[in-house]
Amino acid sequence: MAPSRILILGGGAAGWLSAAYLARSLPDAAITLVESPAIATVGVGEGSFPSLRNTLSFIGLDERAFLRDADAAFKQGVVFDGWKAAGTSYFHPFNAPHRAGPVDLAPYWLLRRAAGAATPFADAVTLQGEVVRQGRAPKRLSDPDFAGPMNYAYHFDAAKLAGALAARARTLGVRHLQGEADGVTLAPDGRIAGVHVAGHGDLSADLYLDCTGFRARLIGEALGARFRPAGDSLFNDRAVALQLPYDRPDAPIVPATVATAHAAGWTWDIGLPSRRGIGYVYSSAHCDDDRAEATLRAYAGPAADGLSARRLRFDTGYRETPWIGNCVAVGLAAGFFEPLESTGVMLIEIAAAMIADLFTPDPDGMAAAARRYNAMMSERHARIIDFLKLHYALSRRPEPYWRDNADPRSWSETLRDHLAQWARRPVSRFDFAVDHETFLPPSYQFILYGMEAPVETQALAARHPHAAAAERAFDEVRRGAPEALRHLPGHRELLTA
Repeated sequence: MAPSRILILGGGAAGWLSAAYLARSLPDAAITLVESPAIATVGVGEGSFPSLRNTLSFIGLDERAFLRDADAAFKQGVVFDGWKAAGTSYFHPFNAPHRAGPVDLAPYWLLRRAAGAATPFADAVTLQGEVVRQGRAPKRLSDPDFAGPMNYAYHFDAAKLAGALAARARTLGVRHLQGEADGVTLAPDGRIAGVHVAGHGDLSADLYLDCTGFRARLIGEALGARFRPAGDSLFNDRAVALQLPYDRPDAPIVPATVATAHAAGWTWDIGLPSRRGIGYVYSSAHCDDDRAEATLRAYAGPAADGLSARRLRFDTGYRETPWIGNCVAVGLAAGFFEPLESTGVMLIEIAAAMIADLFTPDPDGMAAAARRYNAMMSERHARIIDFLKLHYALSRRPEPYWRDNADPRSWSETLRDHLAQWARRPVSRFDFAVDHETFLPPSYQFILYGMEAPVETQALAARHPHAAAAERAFDEVRRGAPEALRHLPGHRELLTA
């Protein structure tokens, strides 16, 4: 049997990560990636989720080389400043909450809060917040690649990330062509028969990956996949970004994303070894572009003087059928949900893994794979929208943007039901179908309780009788932080080493 042929249209993180992953997963496949030299990567998505460690390990990258080549740093979670109200802060860590054996600490923390205890949820159940506040790395120089005492992801330069992935994919045998795709031929059954690329002629394959970004050259323009907008729930549709130099070469690098709320959106602040990347994500219905840039420059201070800002527009939503016939959309061609919680690269990873597992070259098998893929990705996309909306829905800020976000009419029925339940009981694993979730129950706990959502506690003590074990577990977390700080190096110190 001839090897399967896979044609990837478009580079960037979506194209090159998919290429490398499929080359490792399907070693007998002939994979070609076509990249237009005239189209630059979007280049402002600079955060990831801890799953990227497993992905980079799977495709065979060396972690130290990756950190150097992608100008990368470690990310241990997200600090949310001002989201509940001005002057407030909470942390969404990557470490899972500590447990007392099988006992979930969340209900016991709720009982503590009701009794007047002031320790934030994240600090009560994990020591990672203190590690971040002290500017420590999540691992030591002696730890193996992609492993360490703290759970972590990465911040990186998006263009350099794509370059590192491209180099690895070519090493794995991926054929790289440069040229503009200027025509798509459809077969009588509606499948893609070929793509014409300037300078290379007609290229055909068994499977096509559309990694052409927002343009969605194959899945949207050629195959007409419907885009389901999410702007009625996620209001942000604009961003303005700056790259800031450090004031000195040894400036500390914050080992977490800092997300700060403003009147009509929020700023991201991401530290790389060579610079900071900052940006303001906002709603054009609540703020004009010039005012947004002024907000970002005020946040940046004098470091932004004389620097040009990049303005971006985007539609929030996803393709209802990201797999049609023999074509799958990956990355921005499949959907986008704003930069909050770094879902972009995570969705590329999930797409590549699912394609690798589900793909068969025969039409009947591929049609069945497409139905399964579309059902699972549509549900995952819906759940991501709910999780992101949760960050906004509980805000007590007074500005119209935040009040509109807190209006239940902008929530999905699923989110309304969850919040109605969670006002009366703790978050449960039975609230979720794990195969559809990007964010697992602890992430919901960190957001819900970080935003100090009220929860009825009258019946909790009777239902959760392991208070003594829980108190011992809380004490273990409290006593563990100084020990961790003694052993973990400074963030920049480790990156330099």
